Amino acid sequence: MTGAHDLSPARIAAAVERIDSPFLHTPQFVSDELSAAAKREVVIKNETLTPIGSFKGRGTWLLAEWLDPARTWVCSTAGNFGQGLAYAARARGATVEAFVSTDVPSAKVAAMRALGARVHTCEQPDRSARDHAGTTDDRLLVVDGLRPEMAEGAGTIGLELDASGPMDLAIVQIGDGALISGVACWLKAARPRTRIVGVCASGAPAMARSYVAGRLIITPSTNTIATAIAISEPIPESLARVTALVDEIVLVDDDDLRHAQKLILGTLNVSVEPAGAAGVAALVRHGARLPPGRTALILTGAGAA
Repeated sequence: MTGAHDLSPARIAAAVERIDSPFLHTPQFVSDELSAAAKREVVIKNETLTPIGSFKGRGTWLLAEWLDPARTWVCSTAGNFGQGLAYAARARGATVEAFVSTDVPSAKVAAMRALGARVHTCEQPDRSARDHAGTTDDRLLVVDGLRPEMAEGAGTIGLELDASGPMDLAIVQIGDGALISGVACWLKAARPRTRIVGVCASGAPAMARSYVAGRLIITPSTNTIATAIAISEPIPESLARVTALVDEIVLVDDDDLRHAQKLILGTLNVSVEPAGAAGVAALVRHGARLPPGRTALILTGAGAA
């Protein structure tokens, strides 16, 4: 954990009054079964019960305030960001074009289209989105995790967790890094002793490797069932926030994620996508060596277990 960042606890607090209310105050509770198994108090934050089934709507709603609704918003997405952007665009009369890879679940593609987005499936969605946005002035490329609004919107999750009392540890998924940096910004400001541990999929280790190296490391590809956190090229601005705010990053493999999905379904009766189970997977695999005490875990997105 080194360096400076551009996030603001004050802006996170102000965001509560600006984000569309259905995304706020999602259920959080102590899981007796997970607490007993982990030998620590485990606080669950369930972000699957939002209009888009994930936490992304907090940040996209905030980000949309800065986007010109007269232009077409073009993005690359694993699904959740595209849904959040389309939800915010619909409320503002804007249009979204989303580029997705072939492994994005068909249910997420259908959900984006139901929200009014035009969805294109391709082999290289990041490049395709950049190229498409650059062809005319009436298109705007919107990159998940680039601007601080995505992180500060997600930071309201940290604010809500903190309202229930101090957390000794928060284990948070890392994809583009907006979620963990926003949550960490609030918790570190409110409770400086809180430890923030990030989780990457072992088949998508670019952010973890970049964090350890202290510089941007790009991997040629990803290979994980956790498509929502499968990042091969970290965004430099987001990497800087993660480096400044996160204490450690651990890896989980696909078997860990599958086991955690089943555990969550069996103990909490919540069906999450693989990335949504990453925090629980990390606690199961690495909990014995992680700091003890009251621990926050976020179920980031819904999906089939």
